[in-house]
Amino acid sequence: MMNIYETIEQYLKEGKSGILATVIYRAGSAPRDVGAKMLVAEDGKCFDTIGGGRLEADACREAMHIMHENKLKILNIRMDSDAIADDGMLCGGNVDILLEPVMQKYAGVYKKIGEMLQNDLPGIVATKFSGGAFSKTLIEEGLTATGDALPEKEIKELSYYLKETKPCIVNEMVIEPLQSLSVLYIFGAGHISQFLAEIAKTVDFHVVIIDDREEFANRERFPGAAEIIVDDFHNVFDRLSFTGKEYATIVTRGHQYDADVLEKVLRRKTRYIGMIGSRRKVKIILDHMRKVGFDEETVAGVHAPIGLSIHAETPQEIAVSIVAELIAVRRTK
Repeated sequence: MMNIYETIEQYLKEGKSGILATVIYRAGSAPRDVGAKMLVAEDGKCFDTIGGGRLEADACREAMHIMHENKLKILNIRMDSDAIADDGMLCGGNVDILLEPVMQKYAGVYKKIGEMLQNDLPGIVATKFSGGAFSKTLIEEGLTATGDALPEKEIKELSYYLKETKPCIVNEMVIEPLQSLSVLYIFGAGHISQFLAEIAKTVDFHVVIIDDREEFANRERFPGAAEIIVDDFHNVFDRLSFTGKEYATIVTRGHQYDADVLEKVLRRKTRYIGMIGSRRKVKIILDHMRKVGFDEETVAGVHAPIGLSIHAETPQEIAVSIVAELIAVRRTK
């Protein structure tokens, strides 16, 4: 699945256009958080979502209305209790949506943003708006700017937002830190991993499959994985990056492999560690982790048995429970 900027790039190459909708303000129980995006293409197709229901329908309708005006607009949607009841909606709240035309002049900006997201590179996108006109600038970590020119002083001031995680509005400017895909290491390439990889990709994880068997870890079995690594579970860690933001799921073919991988993962910074297994198997392995020197806090941080408790039985159901847990952790700041 292409990220939304890759889709924009493809449309521009075909001589087509669209409106990029971004949630820039949310109050109450609106469905998507600030930063959620949707592309409304001129052919009526929509890519990604800003929450569905009336909110999304209103945004799509307004986007089509301003499609070829080359003007930016902020759409204010107020979902009070009466409107929710009338529409049969489950979420209320107030949302502001930035609607900006996708323009050929910014093709290089969109392309660069897509590449930076794919490669987990930090940056910010500054979109100025005033009276319906707008300008767009991408600022990379080294303060290189792509798009509309900005004074050097302003670029330096904006670099402060490289540390932020959510968009904000400052002096008629939308400032968006790039939110890269979460890296998910899947140790083991069995049946559960096949479904896990597929579902995780649909919710924007950068999926990396790791196994020592090429007949299991291959492109035919994992067509949507971003990376497939065939290597010994002991040696592969020399090839993996751990910055503290990675998610690791341990679903190998045997208890000893699971234990070996868990011990190595626990020695690295991660956002999430989950290991499959019965409660008996999990207890044996976690007790072993304590014996080899890991403290109780570290051991307690392992999600095992892996996945939310939904009484899952089939590989598909287990994969759903795991991805649900990954999402729960990702949404917890």
